[in-house]
Amino acid sequence: MALVYPAPAWSRSRQAGLSFRSAAQADLTFLSRLYASTRMEELAVTDWSEAQKAAFLDMQFQAQHAHYRKHYPQADWLVVERAGQAIGRLYIERWPGEHRIIDIAFLPAHRRKGYGGALLRDLIGEAWLAGKSASIHVEKNNPARRLYVDLGFVVVEDKGVYDLMACAPADP
Repeated sequence: MALVYPAPAWSRSRQAGLSFRSAAQADLTFLSRLYASTRMEELAVTDWSEAQKAAFLDMQFQAQHAHYRKHYPQADWLVVERAGQAIGRLYIERWPGEHRIIDIAFLPAHRRKGYGGALLRDLIGEAWLAGKSASIHVEKNNPARRLYVDLGFVVVEDKGVYDLMACAPADP
C-alpha cells in the first residue's frame, strides 16, 4: 500500500496525485530501469550494442546505489507512485543544517507533467519550515536544471560535472 509521506506536509504532491512509500529490495528492478531511463539519451550516441549498454547501465546503477547507501546512511529512499504505479524515486537526507535531495527522477512518460515541480516545491517548503536550505547536486547539462533555477536554486559550489545547488530560506 502506498504511503503519503509525510502526510500533512506535501500538499502539492498530493494534489498532483503522487504518493510515496519506502523503497524495498523488490523495487530494485524498477529502480534500475528508472536509472537506465535517465541515461538513454547519453548512450544513444555510442556505438555499443544493446547488451553492452544494458551491462554498463546495470553496473552504473549498482555503483550509484552502493555509493548513495554508504554516503547517505540516514536517507529516506522513496518510490514515487501515481494511481498505484511506480513512476519515480526520491532520495532525501535531512541533515541538521540542510535537507539534501540526493536524487529525484521520473520515468520518461511522467516527466514534464509538473510532478517534479510540485515535489520540489514541497521539499523546499519542508526545509524552509525547519529553517534550513534544500540542496541537490545537478549535472551541468541536466534538462531539469532550468526548473531548479526557476524555483530559486543557485550554484553554491562547482563540482566539475555537477554543481551543488541550494535554495535557502529568505533571511528574517
